[in-house]
Amino acid sequence: MTMDTKELIQRVRRVELKTRGLSDRIFSGEYHSAFKGRGMAFSENREYQHGDEIRTIDWNVTARMGHPYVKVFEEERELTVFMLIDISASNATGSQQRSKHELITELSAVLAFSAMGNNDKVGAVLFSDRIERFIPPKKGRSHILRIIREIIEIEPIGSKTDISFALEHFLSAMKKRTIAFLISDFRDSGFEKTLKQAGRRHDLVALRVTDPLDRAVPAVGWIPIQDPETGLHHWFNSGNRHSRKKHDAAERKREAELKEMFARSGVDQAVLCTHRPYVQPLMQLFDRRG
Repeated sequence: MTMDTKELIQRVRRVELKTRGLSDRIFSGEYHSAFKGRGMAFSENREYQHGDEIRTIDWNVTARMGHPYVKVFEEERELTVFMLIDISASNATGSQQRSKHELITELSAVLAFSAMGNNDKVGAVLFSDRIERFIPPKKGRSHILRIIREIIEIEPIGSKTDISFALEHFLSAMKKRTIAFLISDFRDSGFEKTLKQAGRRHDLVALRVTDPLDRAVPAVGWIPIQDPETGLHHWFNSGNRHSRKKHDAAERKREAELKEMFARSGVDQAVLCTHRPYVQPLMQLFDRRG
């Protein structure tokens, strides 16, 4: 159901007030420390000096000038931040104060305002099992508000999740190295190869969004469960202790496999839950990288 313009503006404004304050007070310094110096840009050529690394020699200039020259790089003061935002049907669920989608919206806004405070460009791709929206990187508050508005307002065509396809689109669109946040509940498989490629080419961070119901099913007897992404129904005996333990074990295994995959791929991760504040996990993530 499409919301009216007034309601949309109010929701965007509420998200801005909540997340921009957090960003200004808490995250801007930590964000800068965590990501400064990640991008290096070519500055100039100069003659080789004793102690220069061999790999910095510019062989084309060296051949032209007749003696060794090296490339000099300097830290890029302005970075590009890109968010890959999962808006598939599984993120519409939530058992506590907010849904996973609402948490994803707030996380995206906090990251975007932190980047804006560092004068960085921000872009986004909103995806399900297809690319629902691509927003090229730009600067400024109005651009950030556009991204928030799109996340709130969009009614995705697809319901399933295809992380590999989203990463492939990102790799194709963004040739220059960026700071990239992949924000999802990661209800998908078969994307490790593409994740590794993205992790090598970009500074990629995974933010995994969870809800207590993902693991702990309340003991209320037989309940109908619908997979939000496939639409398939099945009955689950939540009153059976063995069934609940089996479900919990499967979720724990999935979480451990995801953690190992991120580590193998060289991708930092943070886990954020709908029923807990997200400030501490983000601060811990930034501290690890600082």
